[in-house]
Amino acid sequence: MTEPIPVSRTTDFGFAKLMPDVDRKRAWLLTVDGAPQSYVDLDEPDHLEFEYARRLGHVLDILGEPGQPLDVLHLGGGALTLPRYLAVTRPGSRQDVVEADRGLLELVVEELPLPEGAGVSLHPADARAWLEAAPADSADVIVADVFGGSRVPAHLTCLGYAREAGRVLRGDGVYLANLADSAPFGFLRSQLATFAEEFEELVLIAEPAVLRGRRFGNAVLVASHQPVDIGALARRTAADAFPARVEHGAGLREFIGSARPVRDEDAVPSPEPPDGAFGIG
Repeated sequence: MTEPIPVSRTTDFGFAKLMPDVDRKRAWLLTVDGAPQSYVDLDEPDHLEFEYARRLGHVLDILGEPGQPLDVLHLGGGALTLPRYLAVTRPGSRQDVVEADRGLLELVVEELPLPEGAGVSLHPADARAWLEAAPADSADVIVADVFGGSRVPAHLTCLGYAREAGRVLRGDGVYLANLADSAPFGFLRSQLATFAEEFEELVLIAEPAVLRGRRFGNAVLVASHQPVDIGALARRTAADAFPARVEHGAGLREFIGSARPVRDEDAVPSPEPPDGAFGIG
């Protein structure tokens, strides 16, 4: 049997590379312009290698009844890690994936094909434009993991975008976003303030070292109209190899402080990460 070899391609918005994992037989790491984007194990699609992906998975796991199908809109595709995860953990889910980079989608589908009957529809389109055209009350979950290079695009950081997300979600729906920032957290605080204008319930999941301002890192934003099971979420995140803290309520309001919602005309991309900030894990 021949050993898998790396695959590289210039796509619409960058240089993508798929690299096999020497420790897992059919596992692959996707990088774009050198930055790790996704990790997929074709034999074990419920394996989430990246810590932020695991935290998104924890939230998805506690929604509704275990194993119940969900209607999910993914903004940002990468190597389709979470769509693959949901296809096996919640079979029968209807999933739409919106990815602006058509070339990246084509590379992933060719080299890491989705299993037959996965229930995943792929759409090469801009995330904001797709969201604005989506029917109201059509999704149980929106997962936003959109990075232009290593930054969240400005048009996905403002009030108009948050309101569109609220319109598309059902009354008990949940919005999830992968964000990244470092102290003094100007971007992260403003995102929380922005989504607080649209959603009554906010949760933030991040490693303590990130929240203490010791390093740049990922944080998962959870926004909803109905409370999520904080206890179950905290237990799952605490059991990870790199435990995370779950902030909500008064502690989160204190973290937001005097930050203001981002108007569309004032929106800017997320901050540029320092070199080496996004390692594997």
